[in-house]
Amino acid sequence: MITVGDKIDTNFTLKIVKDGEESEVLFADLLDRPAIVSVYMRNNTSGCDKQTTSLAEHADWFDEKGYQLIAISKDTCGSHKKYAEKMNIRYILASDPDYLFSKAVDSIVEKKMYGKTYEAPSRSAYVIGTDGTVLGLIEKVNTKEHAEELKTLVESM
Repeated sequence: MITVGDKIDTNFTLKIVKDGEESEVLFADLLDRPAIVSVYMRNNTSGCDKQTTSLAEHADWFDEKGYQLIAISKDTCGSHKKYAEKMNIRYILASDPDYLFSKAVDSIVEKKMYGKTYEAPSRSAYVIGTDGTVLGLIEKVNTKEHAEELKTLVESM
């Protein structure tokens, strides 16, 4: 996994949903201000719902502090649009079925489910500067207290 102070490659494209609109953007273009990137697995699952709701409840605080909030999963933008409406999410939801962001931060891990082993992104969060430098990270997200742990991280930087 990448560490604080490392610079990531930001030259990859993601499809995003922002304000109900779908677009395709270069990740570097999302870094017009420092960003908090929260990686989760799927829309409409218990732990992920807690994680994204926690962020939604505190989105204004992060915005006031000057941070762009981005949540990334492998879900499609169509799914993200419905999910944002259902969960009252006003921050960016990014579709990353090829795990481009997780590869950039070296956070693909081995997982097991129903006896099968596979590789997927870790449930983690990153504070990334406008130049792609990792300013902070949470390697294992507490889904219920996600916003609070990020607020603590931001305040400590």
